[in-house]
Amino acid sequence: MCVVYVVLVLYMRAGWTRLPVIKPSQAAIQHKVSVIIAARNEEQNIGRTLDCLMAQDFPKELLEIIVVDDHSTDRTSEIINTYANRGVRLISLEAGDKLNSYKKYAINKAIDLSTGEIIVTTDADCRMGPQWLRTIIHFMEANDLYMVSSPVSYHEEKSYFENLQTLEFLYLIGLGAAGIGNGNPTTCNGANLAYRKSVFYEMGGFKGIDELASGDDELLLHKVAEQYASRIGFCKAKESIVYTDAKENLSSFLNQRRRWASKSTKYKDKRVVALGVSIWLFNFALLVNILCFCWADAEAERLIFLSILLKIAVEFVFLYPVLSFAGRKSLIFNLPLLSILHSVYLVYIGVLGNIGKYDWKGRSVN
Repeated sequence: MCVVYVVLVLYMRAGWTRLPVIKPSQAAIQHKVSVIIAARNEEQNIGRTLDCLMAQDFPKELLEIIVVDDHSTDRTSEIINTYANRGVRLISLEAGDKLNSYKKYAINKAIDLSTGEIIVTTDADCRMGPQWLRTIIHFMEANDLYMVSSPVSYHEEKSYFENLQTLEFLYLIGLGAAGIGNGNPTTCNGANLAYRKSVFYEMGGFKGIDELASGDDELLLHKVAEQYASRIGFCKAKESIVYTDAKENLSSFLNQRRRWASKSTKYKDKRVVALGVSIWLFNFALLVNILCFCWADAEAERLIFLSILLKIAVEFVFLYPVLSFAGRKSLIFNLPLLSILHSVYLVYIGVLGNIGKYDWKGRSVN
């Protein structure tokens, strides 16, 4: 299994290398864009996100901003309304407690009411630079793409635990980008995702995946990839990075990862399933071997130690250029510790992410 894992990670490294670095362009934008945010109880963050959108270097006549308030119980709607005279449109949900996937419902409703030809989704706790939208849309138009995934990174960390999360999260973002680079899109992040509205409707929107609370990004990517894998791109530009916050504690982190892992029950592409299973089995086998280390003979101890070193080494080979791109190379010194902890949490999440319920935005969902 160790050899399989090394080969897989090196394959993903090649995919990352295949992606060209994108430079910002001042070329004229051709399509109207609707930026959509689904927000629930985000009074502490939504103003900062909307300020970033207001500061975009993008033709105002081609930009529409829609925020869907998902039954917030705080001042979220009130804050959004203060931006109404600057073109921000507020939609308030009135779906009650009958849904499992409020976010997909919110995005779908916003798309139905939008006027843009290109949909861009982000989250209510994100920040982005002024060239963010122009860089992504120009890349999309110049390459005639149907869907574009772009980088997301944690930022402004307040603890060592949050630094570890940033390193792990950039690993996930890098894997998603590498899959696109290899022509086999596997993952993306809805905090920085663009797609043509016509393709969204052609794919039937979220139909077939709407019962899951999560998956408005990755499962939609899979639907598009079934027919148009070659028309999906990754905008590998520093200007296109969206920044958000890491989780403050372990409980919140594990809850988030359980939500992300719950999407795997809907994977249809056998290659994606095989990739996930292979990675999980390797980490499970590695943990079993580490637990048995004290009872192993000298030869077995050497093999276990070699497996750990190979895991760290190949992850270094993959992560270093990703961290360099994101301007976070100093995080690489945390890799040896994260590599071991990652195996523990990956095995744990791989099981619990597919059973039971979890909390999300104050709701218990599955």
